[in-house]
Amino acid sequence: MKNHDDAVIEMLRSDPNMAVEYLRAAFDELDEEGGESAFLIALRHVVEAQGGMTVIAERAKVSRESLYRALSPKGNPTLRTMTAVMRATGIHFHDLTQAASH
Repeated sequence: MKNHDDAVIEMLRSDPNMAVEYLRAAFDELDEEGGESAFLIALRHVVEAQGGMTVIAERAKVSRESLYRALSPKGNPTLRTMTAVMRATGIHFHDLTQAASH
């Protein structure tokens, strides 16, 4: 049986458009207890689905080690790092604050 992380990453790979909705849901819960670490884990899932830490670290112009640290459940990335990682995934913060268009 696959673990939860692998299942989510596989789902995000099979439907890349789902990444924005997935991150939006995590973003909406940022103010809840555990919300910050949940958002970092969600972003890590998106990063893994879009080629992995090495690929996104290169695009974001951060070291792979820094990216692993930043996106760990106890990570505390700078706004600059978060912005660079989000851009590297092709998702922008404003995408997470706009209502979904169905």
